[in-house]
Amino acid sequence: MPSRKKTSMFASAFCTCVSSFVVICVVLATPQWVSSEVRFAGTGSTVTVSLTYGLFRGTCEQFVDAGLQVSQSTFQVSEALGSSSSSSSSRGLLVATIVVLVLALLSSLLSAGFTCTNAVSNPYQTFLGPIGVYTWNSLCGVFTLLAMILFPVNVEGSSLSEELAHSCSSSPQDHLGSKHSYGYSYWIMLLILFLNIASLIIIYFYDHARYSKKKEQERPIENAPKDVILF
Repeated sequence: MPSRKKTSMFASAFCTCVSSFVVICVVLATPQWVSSEVRFAGTGSTVTVSLTYGLFRGTCEQFVDAGLQVSQSTFQVSEALGSSSSSSSSRGLLVATIVVLVLALLSSLLSAGFTCTNAVSNPYQTFLGPIGVYTWNSLCGVFTLLAMILFPVNVEGSSLSEELAHSCSSSPQDHLGSKHSYGYSYWIMLLILFLNIASLIIIYFYDHARYSKKKEQERPIENAPKDVILF
């Protein structure tokens, strides 16, 4: 059976891993990743398409000139993207973002499993111990960071919002400009990174304390007189 100190520390790390898993689920499920205002030049008027969307779905509103609302609708992001080369690039980056978040989800789940195992037992395999927790937490953090990079690249570089606005707009028009603001679904990924760092710190302190204790136990033998050791 593990010591009380080990159980408490790994139980704390387990809580942070489960919290990370829950937050990733929220990130994937909520459509508040970004809000965009895309302006088009219409025939004798300016059309503004207001979008709020996530990885799978979103809402679209169309305004003409001084805020007169023309239409409001919901859409599926994958279906709203067209078949042009720029749309293919946006779709590819969108799929990549979803894939790395699913990998982060699996990594956090494995990390939670490893910490739970260590909280209730002493695994014989080295990889099931702190090394495994370090590995899966680090991978979860890396995948989350990749998602935080890929999505803005898709919005700013591949004009994802403009592509979606074209599908919401009633007729093709000349693009004048866009404004983007990222929502809570995007920014709470920072919380995932903090939770992973917290898990790593907890396990590091446990590992360091165990190593120091082991060294202290070895020191009396090293300092003992040679005749006592021979005896």
